[in-house]
Amino acid sequence: MLDCCARTGEEKETRALHAASAGRRVVFMGDDTWKDLFPGAFSQAFFFPSFNVRDLHTVDNGILEHLYPTMDSGKWDMLIAHFLGVDHCGHKYGPHHPEMAKKLSQMDQVIQGLVERLENDTLLVVIGDHGMTMTGDHGGDSELEISAALFLYSPKALFPGAPPEEPEIVPQISLVPTLALLLGLPIPFGNIGEVMAELFSEVEDAQPHSSALAQASALHLNAQQVSRFLHAYSAASQDLQITELHRLQNLFSNASADYQRLLQSPQGAEAALQTVITELQQFLRGVRALCIQSWARFSLGRMAGGAALMAAACFLCLLVSQWATSPGFCFRPFLLIPMACGLAGTIVCAGLLTTTGLKLDPVVLGAVAAVGSLLPFLWKAWAGWGSKRPLAALLPIPGPVLLFLLIRFAAFFSDSFVVAEARATPFLLGSLILLLIAQLHWEGKLLPPKLLTMPRLCFPASTGPPRHSGTYALGLGVGLLLCIRLAGLFHRCPEETPACRSSPWLSPLASMVGGRAKNLWYGACVGALVALLAVVRLWLRRYSNLKSPEPSVLFVRWGLPLMVLGTAAYWALASGADEAPPRLRALVAGASVVLPRAVAVLAASGLMLLLWRPVTVLVKATTGAPRTRTVLTPFSGPPTSQADLDYVVPQIYRHMQEEFRGRLERTRSRGPLTVAAYQLGSVYSAAMVTALTLLAFPLLLLHAERVSLVFLLLFLQSFLLLHLLAAGIPITTPGPFTVPWQAVSAWALMATQTFYSMGHQPVFPAIHWHAAFVGFPEGHGSSTWLPALLVGANTFASHLLFAVGCPLLLLWPFLCESQGPRKRWQSLGNEAEARVRPEEEEEPLMEMRLRDAPHHFNAALLQLGLKYLFVLGIQILACALAASILRRHLMVWKVFAPKFIFEAVGFIVSSVGLFLGIALVMRVDGAVSSWFRQLVLAQQR
Repeated sequence: MLDCCARTGEEKETRALHAASAGRRVVFMGDDTWKDLFPGAFSQAFFFPSFNVRDLHTVDNGILEHLYPTMDSGKWDMLIAHFLGVDHCGHKYGPHHPEMAKKLSQMDQVIQGLVERLENDTLLVVIGDHGMTMTGDHGGDSELEISAALFLYSPKALFPGAPPEEPEIVPQISLVPTLALLLGLPIPFGNIGEVMAELFSEVEDAQPHSSALAQASALHLNAQQVSRFLHAYSAASQDLQITELHRLQNLFSNASADYQRLLQSPQGAEAALQTVITELQQFLRGVRALCIQSWARFSLGRMAGGAALMAAACFLCLLVSQWATSPGFCFRPFLLIPMACGLAGTIVCAGLLTTTGLKLDPVVLGAVAAVGSLLPFLWKAWAGWGSKRPLAALLPIPGPVLLFLLIRFAAFFSDSFVVAEARATPFLLGSLILLLIAQLHWEGKLLPPKLLTMPRLCFPASTGPPRHSGTYALGLGVGLLLCIRLAGLFHRCPEETPACRSSPWLSPLASMVGGRAKNLWYGACVGALVALLAVVRLWLRRYSNLKSPEPSVLFVRWGLPLMVLGTAAYWALASGADEAPPRLRALVAGASVVLPRAVAVLAASGLMLLLWRPVTVLVKATTGAPRTRTVLTPFSGPPTSQADLDYVVPQIYRHMQEEFRGRLERTRSRGPLTVAAYQLGSVYSAAMVTALTLLAFPLLLLHAERVSLVFLLLFLQSFLLLHLLAAGIPITTPGPFTVPWQAVSAWALMATQTFYSMGHQPVFPAIHWHAAFVGFPEGHGSSTWLPALLVGANTFASHLLFAVGCPLLLLWPFLCESQGPRKRWQSLGNEAEARVRPEEEEEPLMEMRLRDAPHHFNAALLQLGLKYLFVLGIQILACALAASILRRHLMVWKVFAPKFIFEAVGFIVSSVGLFLGIALVMRVDGAVSSWFRQLVLAQQR
């Protein structure tokens, strides 16, 4: 027996196991996955590594080396050859590439060689377990993916006298019992499929049975096996409907009794025979329907409880985001008390369950812990409603943003919207940007161009944010819309829209046929890398952070160019590895391993240096003449309290800026030591931008080469959006710092838009599995966490980058406060007079304004994080409700359930990224505090 196939499926694996248990000699060669599935099941085996989808030949060549000698030896009863070249070629190149034609030609030659060697008692089965989409992927339930070929051939006719028929689609559930009976093997115990009994009506048999009796015999064997399984399953599990179970058991008993009577007198009982066949088919189909209904049951209580907890958590984020900026808000007690309540509730629940003898359910314990932690917040909210704050004050979301969130929430209940979300998201983002520009105009935060040169003598600079040009804001909006449109060119069509054509730019350069076009695209990809590096370096140079001698800045100068060079070299090798001369293939293979790992190590080293020394400023100590004006209040010793330090820090910063601007001439006489710091006002943003750049390069390596253009657009979109949002965010000092809901909603929506622009879809067939082999072309051995980490980083790269960069929404308005010195105005006269005069020039504090009120800074970070989690939580809550309410919908497993899974994992990744981003800001803040503390001590000496 020979079973030769392109890929393995459940049917073939089950037949192999039963053949081995029946004492047959089973020989296997090919995919090493079988080794873990059926250890010790083969009399002889030749396993080859199969997980590397870029390797087209190792498995196939290994099979061909042993196939024909093993076949000619005759030491086998079943021979399984699991070829993988066609499958891997589809993943790597697609179904229409010349390499696919070569692989198919090779398979044709293999089948031809096998047919020539077959003996009369041998059956050749060529079978595939799945099909292939137009992009070469599989795993979904589209017609192209679930349609697979089945080819049976034997030198001796299988069904003598049967007329030739057109090929037909064979259900996989019928294939298992059919092939088992054809091979003379028992039907697998766990099978609930129905045998294709019409095939057995044509089988030549020594006994004088009619064709209908042969069909009834096959069905009876099938029904006996299913009846044994149903009895064993109902005894072990109590989830089957008792009434329907008894009905099916009685139906089988009656059909079995009728069949036994027919065996005793088979002549002249055609009507009774058809009745038996009908009863057996009804029994088999009824068992299958009963099992499917039982196995597709849902726990409505857990679903409702989970949805309620998510809704409460979203409401909690909304409440605490408002309380965080209120006076007297205390962080530590407010967070420790809910943790204590949650732990106490968990202990009480576990004790009750143990006392009553019930099983400790981790889901129930987790739900109790969550409910317990919510009680203090809900109590505080109830007290606030009754005394100080009305309900409207607790729901401060602006009307347009609230409408946007409601539309976004309701849209997840439509399978059409979920399928078309890649096209709807850019539209929603563009609408939100236009709404933001219109709101800036309505609130008077934009100036007509002709008023830009008019002095604003009636309004001090400290009373409100500067008004920007309407042309400037409109230009930012147009640039944003243009970037969104360009990013939309990189799209992958869902399989539910067959008329749509996916962007060819998402495929790797190795899949391109033309050499000239490939070279042009490679140049464009390298140009995107260079442009990304240049934009970051120019930004750092503009704020003078690139002049710092800190290790992290030195790494930006020299390490980032090395990362760009390594990435470009890896792309060159990956796109032309198949075209490399034989003598250089070993060198190319080694470089393909070293280069990605080197880039990852460089990125990790840069991040470690940034965490170690995050203050990227240039400090100079000079000796000059004594100053006549002193802004630093002397202390008798070092600051003894946080209040003293908070008071001194802004004065030190102004003092250093004055030293830098004063251009004091050095005198020969020795004076006191003074300190000049270059652009300390951008210290937070510089660390954030550096971290995002270091994080982007390893993520970029996990994608196809041309996705580098999407990464460049991602950074450009972010910068444009931040500048546009900075025009509408007021800088209130002193007072709480608040990031508006429009900014948070646009930032979260941009993460979703970039997810689709990177070629992803919220379905499992669209996962980029090739990312698992970047830097590991030979596979990972027995390790599973590292390939899972690489594939997850590829899939949720946009979620991670935007979550880590979320604190920039708070920092950027202060960074854009001014690009040069401004006049500080002092009012004269009484309130009726509007005369002001300039007192002195002052360097803008920019991000150092956050140091004036550390409590407000911490509250603003907390509020920003909670707002971002609220927007993401609304999305995952909508997906969970849609999957729960529409659990019987035709598209629940096709659309709603995968969307919920992707949103849940994306929420987890975003939460981790948000924590890391805020932690980086706090690390910089701590380093700045330590740095200022050292300066205070130096001044005291």
